[in-house]
This record gives sequence, structure tokens and C-alpha cells, in this order.
Amino acid sequence: MHERLAIPFRLVAGVAALAFCATAGAAQIQVSITNLAPSHSISFTPLQLGFGNGSFDPFNSGDPASAALTPLAELGNGSAWQAAFAAADANSTRAAIVAPVVGVLLPGASTSSIFTVDSAINRYFTFAAMVLPSNDSFIGNESPMQYQLFDVAGKLAITSIVQTANDIWDAGSEAFDIASAAFVGDAGLHADEGGVISKNFTQLAGFDTLTTGANYVFASQLDSATPIYRISFQAVPEPESLALMLPGLLAVGWVGRRRNKRSATSTVVPV
Repeated sequence: MHERLAIPFRLVAGVAALAFCATAGAAQIQVSITNLAPSHSISFTPLQLGFGNGSFDPFNSGDPASAALTPLAELGNGSAWQAAFAAADANSTRAAIVAPVVGVLLPGASTSSIFTVDSAINRYFTFAAMVLPSNDSFIGNESPMQYQLFDVAGKLAITSIVQTANDIWDAGSEAFDIASAAFVGDAGLHADEGGVISKNFTQLAGFDTLTTGANYVFASQLDSATPIYRISFQAVPEPESLALMLPGLLAVGWVGRRRNKRSATSTVVPV
């Protein structure tokens, strides 16, 4: 390759290397959530999420719901869940994504947030949200290592997680009762069930024809394969990386202009 033509490629390579070194281990990730359920079907409370090392075990099928999971499954309150995550994995990144305006992710709605994550140590993604209306239904991953978000190089290993109706859990902590179900009844009323965590979406049809807290008439319309929720991940360039790249890009442009100018001035005009 001609020496002058090689300069831009060397500049770009150098800038890319600097940008990588400046951000090694740190990643900015945009997490987007979408309610895929049919119109007038289920809604969701804020998504509780965490990026961790895989040590926080949120729940196990067949076991009673923990003190951390119960308020999330029954009332959408993620405070205890977040505290349990922090206690199990102090270096994790934890937060919640709250839908704008009403705070509930209605059918068809989407929202997103950006998080800075240490992709070298917090490679796993864990989440949970209450399903509305219900007494104690929720979505979430049972295994703390089910979703390895980053590979060993710190790059995104998955770009989305899609939940279907068959992924809806029943916490088994509150008895099914329309009168006390959140979003259609008085959630302050409560009757202990004393059961265990299991998959169950069919009971949600029991709320059909009831008016929800968002003032729409509920219609479940769910079968086991119905998509209900999507979590998407996208890497976001950090401002520091963009700042490092700018001088290199300007240099590439300057070299290109110099080369064009020299070519123009060295043109031989026939006599």
C-alpha cells in the first residue's frame, strides 16, 4: 500500500485501539422493554433488573416465595428484591425501568434506560416484574445464570429476551381472589395461599370483563405461545470513546485533503 494511503488506516486503527483501552471493562447498555401482549390484555409493573456475577438466586420453582420476591409478585414492590440482590452481589449494577406517565407498562407500550455496566464481572442479567391484573403473578428468570449478557471479551452475547405467556409464574403466596387482585380489586385485601412457585397463566382469564386501573376492560387472550414481553439490549458508544475518535477522524480528513491538493498541483498540463 502506498505510504500516504496507509496513513488514514493507521490513524483509524490507533484511535480504535485507544477507545478500546479507555473503556475496557465498562459498557454502556441501553435496555428497552416492550409489552407484547394483545390489546386490553396484561400489563406490567416496573421492571426490576440487575447485572451481576450470577450469585443472586431470585427463586426456585417448587419452593415457597421468599420474603424478597413476595412483595414484588403481590404488589410490584421491588425494594426487597433489590436489597436481596445487593446483599448477594455487592458489585452488581441494579435498577428499575419505570414506564412513563402511569408507571405501568400497558399493552403495546415501550420504554428504555441506559446503564453503565462492568462487563468483565457482571456478565449475567436478572429481572422480575409483576403481571397485572393478578394476585401474585410475575415474570423473571429462575436461574441466575440463565441469561449471560456478555461474553468473556465483554461483548453483548444476546440482544433480546422474549417472554411468552407460558413464562408467567404464580408465586403461590396469595390466594386467587378477584376482590384482592392488583389492578382490578383492592390489593390491600390479602389471603395467604401457602403454596409454592409454579408456572400458571391460565388463571388470568378469570379477570376477563373487569375494568382495570388503567380504565380498559381486561381480556386475557393468552395461550402458552403468546408473546407478552421483550427486553432488548444495545451497546451505546461512551462519550469518552467518541471524544477519542474525533481527533483521528479529523486527521483522516486533513490527510485526505492534503493528498487531493497535492494531486491537483502536480497535474502536468500538455503543451
